Amino acid sequence: MKKRDMNHDWIATAQTLSHALPYLQRYDGATVVIKLGGHAMGSDEAMDSFARDVVLMQQVGVNPVIVHGGGPMINAMLGRLGIKSEFVNGKRITDKETVDVVEMVLSGLVNKRIVQALNRQGGMGVGLSGKDANLMICDQTDPALGFVGTPKDMDPTLLHNLFANDMIPVIAPLGAGRNGETFNVNGDTAAGAIAAALEADRLLLLTDVSGVKDADGVVVTELKTAQIREMTRTGVIAGGMIPKTETALDAIDGGVRAVVILDGRAPNACLLELFTEHGAGSLIRPD
Repeated sequence: MKKRDMNHDWIATAQTLSHALPYLQRYDGATVVIKLGGHAMGSDEAMDSFARDVVLMQQVGVNPVIVHGGGPMINAMLGRLGIKSEFVNGKRITDKETVDVVEMVLSGLVNKRIVQALNRQGGMGVGLSGKDANLMICDQTDPALGFVGTPKDMDPTLLHNLFANDMIPVIAPLGAGRNGETFNVNGDTAAGAIAAALEADRLLLLTDVSGVKDADGVVVTELKTAQIREMTRTGVIAGGMIPKTETALDAIDGGVRAVVILDGRAPNACLLELFTEHGAGSLIRPD
């Protein structure tokens, strides 16, 4: 039974829903790809909150796609199995033994945790990887890195079929090689390639930072691609933000309308970005 007390909190909630109407209309039928990083997954409570937001997005007409990482979980499993990692220029060499563990962790443990969270919230999550239905065919990125791949040929037919049946794809960033190999793909790169293949309206990169910051350390809420290139050239964008902004530029070049880099640890980050005037994080648009 509904509680009938009309306190301020409930009135504010109703007003928020009313103000969201233009944005609900704006994203009706839109495709939104969400990159969920391993560090952004957090506790079971945080996962359930994220899943609730995604199911709500679908209920109001959005076609959400989740592409996830899982670096911390992979590192933990490699440690438990006593498999040591070697690195070239800061990048992990992925030999056959390591890629088997990567697939086990990403397609098994991590993927199914997200699927189960969606299903608990009333959605129909479906777990898959880039190997399924030739979604993501890869070439080897660098022989020195072993089984690390770069997406080359994309076929999103399976994803469109899932949308038509009200299912939410949850994709592990693994790709198939042309000779039957399994390739580990950087999660951001995979999300960008999938978003481009779908010509998505938005790519949301959930990270552990609040967005792209200027030289004074202040988050820039809206940027054009030319600004990103200039900030990278001058060193304002540096370190781990570089691959994320490169993913954003590649996705926009591939046909994605806009990319948002935002803090996935913040409550309801995706809803704030899509359905409020203020938004969240840094929105990157084409010039």
